[in-house]
Amino acid sequence: MIRTAECVSPMHPDKMCDRISDRLLDLHLQQDPNSRVAIETCGGIGMVFITGEVTSNAVVTREDIVRAVHNITTDDTIEVIININSQSPEIANGVDTGGAGDQGIMIGYACRDNEEFLPQEYYLSRELNKFIFDKYPYDGKTQVTMNGNSLRVVCSFQKSPTPILGQLVMEYFKKYPQYHIEALHINPAGEWNIGGFTADAGLTGRKLAVDNYGPRVPLGGGAFSGKDCTKVDRSAAYMARRVAVDILEQRPEVQEVMVQLAYAIGYDQPLQATAIVDGEHEFIKGYDLSPKGIIEFLELRNPIFGRTAGFGHMGAGFNWK
Repeated sequence: MIRTAECVSPMHPDKMCDRISDRLLDLHLQQDPNSRVAIETCGGIGMVFITGEVTSNAVVTREDIVRAVHNITTDDTIEVIININSQSPEIANGVDTGGAGDQGIMIGYACRDNEEFLPQEYYLSRELNKFIFDKYPYDGKTQVTMNGNSLRVVCSFQKSPTPILGQLVMEYFKKYPQYHIEALHINPAGEWNIGGFTADAGLTGRKLAVDNYGPRVPLGGGAFSGKDCTKVDRSAAYMARRVAVDILEQRPEVQEVMVQLAYAIGYDQPLQATAIVDGEHEFIKGYDLSPKGIIEFLELRNPIFGRTAGFGHMGAGFNWK
């Protein structure tokens, strides 16, 4: 079966927006763990626009926000426009009683393709991107197409000489002698030096497949970055991943698990809590799947979210595995 997945570097415009949104979330959580935050970032061509909702006892100044933007973009000339309001009281009514902050469907997935329990095409693309980014910490993309043991690899990175970038890709895949690189596309549109917000626009939540498991696995639809843990499209997605990995770890005979959770705004229990285990449906039991239960179990009041926004949220050493 032919499968393809991509990854983008933390300096890709969309990823910088994710990182800014999550950095601002962390700034609030550092002072007030009960902060309600839903921040969206849009950036491009010398400007960053930040909007959304914050209800918090934390004091985060304009200077704090501008500093966070400039640190992440590594560009202190970017103009920052801020439009942040408090959470809608009608939404707050449902969350204050312990209910979900929104309706939604969340997907968790785990398989035995590798030690991170991720789809192999996604895992290879992501780990290759990390390897290249360590040498060239700029805007960039990787893509891996798998057809059995044959690979087609695409790698484009800002400020990277094509011959050296090609050598790095080949060096990375030496650790996988079982694969044969059938085609290698390095900077296929030519070498490029203009990247990030200077070259393109970005938006929070526009790299959902990269944030999750790649295109092999369905998406629930909700973005993660910039949202506090009362938003189940983030916290329940993390919990769904945790349940999927738990099933693999507890049942060695199982090869693949997909967990599906669904919520209604203002209600604390999921409307659906099922797992597809090697093609067979099961009901999920033994977990507190209320927003409060998930938050406490995964310790989601801590300011950890800036670290989630760089190279995907799953299989990255967090409590949700």
